[in-house]
Parts: sequence; structure tokens; C-alpha cells
Amino acid sequence: MHSLQNILRLGMKELYSLRRDAVLLILIGWSFSVGIYAAGTGFSTDLHNAAIAIVDEDRSQLSTRISQAFLKPEFRRPELISFDEIDPGLDTRRYSFILVIPPDFEKDVVRGNRPAIQVNIDATATMQAGIGANHIASILAQEIERYGKEQGQDASLPLSLVTRFAFNPNLSSPWFSSVMEIINNVTMLTVVLTGAAFIREREHGTLEHLMVMPLAPFEIMLAKVWANGLVIILAVSFALWVIVESVLSVPIAGSIPLFLAGVALYLFFASALGILLGTVTHSMPQFGLMFILLILPMMLLSGGETPLESQPVVLQNVMRLVPSTQFVSFAQAILYRGAGIDIVWPHFLMVTVVGLALFALAGLRFRKSIAAIR
Repeated sequence: MHSLQNILRLGMKELYSLRRDAVLLILIGWSFSVGIYAAGTGFSTDLHNAAIAIVDEDRSQLSTRISQAFLKPEFRRPELISFDEIDPGLDTRRYSFILVIPPDFEKDVVRGNRPAIQVNIDATATMQAGIGANHIASILAQEIERYGKEQGQDASLPLSLVTRFAFNPNLSSPWFSSVMEIINNVTMLTVVLTGAAFIREREHGTLEHLMVMPLAPFEIMLAKVWANGLVIILAVSFALWVIVESVLSVPIAGSIPLFLAGVALYLFFASALGILLGTVTHSMPQFGLMFILLILPMMLLSGGETPLESQPVVLQNVMRLVPSTQFVSFAQAILYRGAGIDIVWPHFLMVTVVGLALFALAGLRFRKSIAAIR
């Protein structure tokens, strides 16, 4: 009971110290509010309001239908231009896509020939060019197939291929980017908060004051874990319920309380990692360099930014032992696919076991740093 009281009081001290640190408060507030909103809306892989023009040299019913098939929000209303306007339109970036429909296009389609439509693309916008080319190809194929069926041409296949996009049927990038921003911020800010708290105490001389008190090292560490973990959990709850669900209108498929329970388990690993980095570095610049060398690669290789399956097999096996990979896996399973505890419990167990082991290692390192101070 005496240890619990010490942990509670030390944690309150951490919260009071954080309250006076304006930079960290701004960082936390920005990361779980404006940062989430910016990630969901500022960078999009969707095609939106693309400028398109059509050179219609056929002037047929089919070419007219193709012109009318490009609709908002992916494309602006197509403009009909002459062949001589192609180069000036692309050079001045007035159009991103220009289609050239050749003469007798409709007749060739009716006869069963394979006429070609030229698609000119401004590829300086690389991502939009690639996505737009796929959209245009799909629209052309659909309109030509529909027109052929209306003309009595049997273009049916022995089987019907139906594509269904699970968990994100509209392929909307905010559904992915906003949630992944929260997942990444949990790791980043937990490590930064605990590591910065330890370095701040050493720089201000308060760590020496704690050494002369009847306190055990694990009490100091647990106080930092629960205090900074409480801040992270409250920030994550605000980001999910307010920013993601209310502001961005992104539906959460699974249980947010279950996800928060997983976050609480993961905080032992992330906090221990922050404390460990705080004991091996002596200033915030050194801590920042270690963060870049260790934490950023860990986040990039955890399966959030790139699929784990695309990495070399040896690296996959190593990363599956890292709790950050397990965290990304169960976070996506819960928030995207609505997974329950019966599915994610192995991830919870792995995160807990490795987190406690790293917490013990950080405790040993913390004891050595205390002995050096004494």
C-alpha cells in the first residue's frame, strides 16, 4: 500500500511537470487533433476534381456517351477541344488528361474491331496520373461494353467477376490515413514523453532529490508509465471519438474500449523504451538522434506504412517479435475490421510479455544510472 501511494504521488508530480511544459502540451494537442485532421484531409490518394478534355473526331453516340461518363468528384466536366489544343493544354497544365477519340470509332466497335483511344496524361503529378489512368481505362471499358450489349453484341464471359472492397468500400484515403496517424502517434509520443520526463528531471536536478527519498526505482518508473499513459489514452480517446468519428466522419468498425485496453498494454513497452533511451542519453539532442535511429525505422517497418509481407523474410520474422508490429496488427484488426478479443488476444499477449521484459531491462539500466548518480 505504501508503494502504491508513492507511485500515485510521483505520477501526480509527473502530471504537474507536464502541465508546466508548454512545448510538450502543444505537441500532444496538435498530434491528436489538428495533426489527425491534416493527415486525413491534407494528403489524399484519391482522384479529385481532375481536369480532363476530349478531342472527339468521331462525333458519334458512343463518343458522346464516353464524354458524359466522366463525372464529379473524380473529374471535372470534360471540355471538347480540337487536336491543335492538346499540346498547349498540357504545357500550361490546364488539363491533366486529354482523350483523343479517332474517326469511325463507333463503327469499328460495332464491327468488332479494336480501335484505340489515345490518352495524353500530364505525368508531373505522378500519383494523380497513375490513379487517373486506371479510372479512365475502367470508364472506357464499361461504356464500350454497355454500348456493345445495347447493339446486340454478346460480350458476356462464362463467369462474372465481382470485386468487393472490404472495410473501406469507397477506397477513401481518410479512412486509412487518419487512423494510422493515431497509431503512429501513440508510439512516438509515449516514447518522447517518458524519455523527455527522465532527461528533464536529470537536467533540472530533481532526480537527485528523488534519490534521497525512500523510493524504489520501479516506483519511479511505474509513476512515469501511468501518468504519461493516462495522457496518451485520453488523447487517443479524444482523437477517435471527436476528430475521426465526428469531424472526419470515419466509421470505426470495432470496439474503441477494446482498442484502448490494447493501447494500455502497449504503453508498458513504449514507456519502457522511452525510459531506456532516457538512461543511455544525456540530453534531448542525443535523445532525438536515438529516436531517429531506432524509433522511426521501427515505426516504418511495423506494417503501418508498408505491408509486412513486402519485406524480406528475415526482416519479417524479426519485426513480428517487436510489439510495435503487434500493436499495428491488432489496432487495424479492431478499428478497421471489427475484430474481438477472441481474435486479438495473441497480439495482446505478445505485447504484454515483450513489454514487461523490456520494462525489466529498463529497470536494470535505471538502477545503474541511479548508482552512477549516487
